Amino acid sequence: MIRVENLSKTFLKDGIKIEVLKGLNLDIAPGESLAVVGVSGSGKSTLIHILGTLDQPTSGSILFDGVDVFTWPEAKLAAFRNRKIGFVFQFHNLLPEFSALENTMMPALIRRIPKTEARRMAETILNEVGLGDRMTHKPGELSGGEQQRVAIARALILEPQILLADEPTGNLDTETGKKIEAILMALNRAKRITLIVVTHNQSLADRMSQQIGLRDGRIYTHE
Repeated sequence: MIRVENLSKTFLKDGIKIEVLKGLNLDIAPGESLAVVGVSGSGKSTLIHILGTLDQPTSGSILFDGVDVFTWPEAKLAAFRNRKIGFVFQFHNLLPEFSALENTMMPALIRRIPKTEARRMAETILNEVGLGDRMTHKPGELSGGEQQRVAIARALILEPQILLADEPTGNLDTETGKKIEAILMALNRAKRITLIVVTHNQSLADRMSQQIGLRDGRIYTHE
């Protein structure tokens, strides 16, 4: 369970305070799928970075199963992030010199899982996203949609409870974007992963169990 309570985020630019998020309150149930929509600059990416503990709120709190993780020291927070949260971004951020399999293995190797086990885990998730025959290919040999599927596999290899996706179809053509939509929704249903997606793609947003909009740093219910 994720509970956002009176969350605010302020940045300082040239000595001027810029309020990006203003007193947000939101509950996200386990296994739910949530779309966050809104115009550019409305605070969507800032919100998802804070939900992913990559950034800290200026005030307010985010409770994961009743615990305010931002009270933890950075090492404990980083371990929580590594265990519980997966990230998929608009740009795949794959390492070009490594194969799809090696890219997918990276989070497991960082956690010091033995290489043979990390390889088995990566092969399993790559098969689940339909890349069983592309594991040895490097990113430059893969299409945009295939690269995004590798990024999804990499995000899921450690079986996180929460998957955060920031414009996951933003750089893809319509047909490929729909395939990525289908993969995300199937993983949400099959694995009961809490899925939170920032998107301008209304087709993807409409498939989520809940939609919210951000406008001027505040939540409005998106119809």
